[in-house]
Amino acid sequence: MDIGLFLLRVYLGTLLLGHGSQKLFGAFGGLGPAGTAPLFDTWGIRPARPLVLLAGTTEVIAAALMILGLLTPLAAAMLFGTLLVAVSVIAENGLWAVRGGYELPLVYAWIAACLGFTGPGGWSLDAALGLAPRWGLGSGLMAMIAGALAAGVLVALARRNLRRASASVT
Repeated sequence: MDIGLFLLRVYLGTLLLGHGSQKLFGAFGGLGPAGTAPLFDTWGIRPARPLVLLAGTTEVIAAALMILGLLTPLAAAMLFGTLLVAVSVIAENGLWAVRGGYELPLVYAWIAACLGFTGPGGWSLDAALGLAPRWGLGSGLMAMIAGALAAGVLVALARRNLRRASASVT
């Protein structure tokens, strides 16, 4: 079981490290802060540039923690929250990725949530530091609730911003 959790953590963390690096640095074909900020603005996520930097930094830090298996419930909450926001901005496209849907960020969010409940396994810094036995149902629930609440606040503010912008045009 330890090797499976290790491989899953490293897989998820590596992909999301790249995803955050696209926002922060323009790495891996990403747009960087200057190119991503206009997208955030069209989604109502404002102020766009600071929130791009916050999202990218959150993803990079959480991905690194996940890869290391350090503070795993916190890393899971951070990833879960940012990925729920990603789901929200493409929700109107439906589930399937072939139609521009939210399938992929939902899968990433679910994996992060599951790791928040299972903990990182024995091949982790949490285990080496004696933290892993403390992670479980309670820490997993708290992590997912924290991530969902943070995402919910941001999504609600973004939708409010879009409604205000729409009302000022008419």
